[in-house]
Amino acid sequence: MKKYVAEFFGTFWLVLGGCGSAVLAANFGGEGNPLGLGFLGVALAFGLTVLTMAYAVGHISGGHFNPAVSFGLFAGKRFSGSELLPYIVAQVLGAIVAGGVLFVIASGNGTLDLTGSNPLATNGYAAHSPGGYGLLSALVTEIVMTSVFLVIILGATDRLAPVGFAPVAIGLGLTLIHLISIPVTNTSVNPARSTGVALFCGNPEIMAQLWLFWVAPIIGAVIGGWFYANFLETGVETKPLVSIEPPVKFPN
Repeated sequence: MKKYVAEFFGTFWLVLGGCGSAVLAANFGGEGNPLGLGFLGVALAFGLTVLTMAYAVGHISGGHFNPAVSFGLFAGKRFSGSELLPYIVAQVLGAIVAGGVLFVIASGNGTLDLTGSNPLATNGYAAHSPGGYGLLSALVTEIVMTSVFLVIILGATDRLAPVGFAPVAIGLGLTLIHLISIPVTNTSVNPARSTGVALFCGNPEIMAQLWLFWVAPIIGAVIGGWFYANFLETGVETKPLVSIEPPVKFPN
């Protein structure tokens, strides 16, 4: 159960930290106020959630915090298919709890507006895209960004990669992904993250678009995992530090 609790908690923190920064702090004090995090701050917040949780609980569960990542690691032959469903359930539950906590906090000063295009930092396309991008742009963006994210994850955790730095590369990778794609879809690359806040926004149009933020990230993750496993995986066997072979005896 420790693995599932770790996935629940890690996803909870990802959604609360990332979406919370967008809802509560991105425009704090109004546009142009130096106290607001802005675009760059929100992107960095999402990266920091993954970075901190990868170090905190990644050694327990592998630090997926994302159904698409679980699918991608399965496609990359790094994760058992029998674990997919319980991992995804834990991740989605963590995201939903975080969405509920964020809704309660954001409602505290009476200014929460759920009528906007992206209430509670939800994801969307067309009228619910921050930049007005359509379905095709959103689909391509989510597939490509999630695919690259899986290549970063698999490469950073490769047996020949520098030890101990994977969370840094993965966290900064997610930050860069947000810097690219927030204007298009408000950046999902994570079905649990999209679901957790969408359930509390009360907008049927956003719920009707939620399918894309399950389908596209999972397709992208599977492509990225398959690509790394077949074209980039080192396949180098590490040698034991201490040989267990019997010593060679030389004739007298």
